[in-house]
Amino acid sequence: MSLSNFTQQETRRHFFQNCGIGVGSIALANLLAQESALGNRHGPLAPRDGHFQAKAKNVIFLFMAGGPSQLELFDHKPKLRDMDGQLAPDSFFPKEKSFAFIGKGAKLLGPARKFERHGQGGAYVSELLPHLAGISDDLCFLQGMTTDVFNHGPAKLFMNTGFQVPGR
Repeated sequence: MSLSNFTQQETRRHFFQNCGIGVGSIALANLLAQESALGNRHGPLAPRDGHFQAKAKNVIFLFMAGGPSQLELFDHKPKLRDMDGQLAPDSFFPKEKSFAFIGKGAKLLGPARKFERHGQGGAYVSELLPHLAGISDDLCFLQGMTTDVFNHGPAKLFMNTGFQVPGR
């Protein structure tokens, strides 16, 4: 067996062994897709029609691990800017939760970039994204997502797999 052939097989084996969704999930998704295509639109997981007719023809999803924070790009937080450098209020630390890297005496870090509203929708976009600011009406800024996962490692897993625990 040549080295390149061994690497291909090893890579394929490791992919199916270590990927978060697993071969069983791939097979289940395929079966559910086939069942859905046959017209079975019942059950809580069946796709439903949206409130409005779909207009988007393409979706580009950028997950930029290590990229700039949304707080420096398009998530304007004027109150956080005002509180930059101040101690975090006690209300930030619920008694029933413990935080791995944050404790009493933690200071808040506000955005360092200037934000302006752009387009007819009035989307806030920072000075770091001048081209996106010019086409902001052609974009969808989804800012209604929340989570309790705040540490970077588990949050990246949660964002991409739906689970914060590695190995799923």
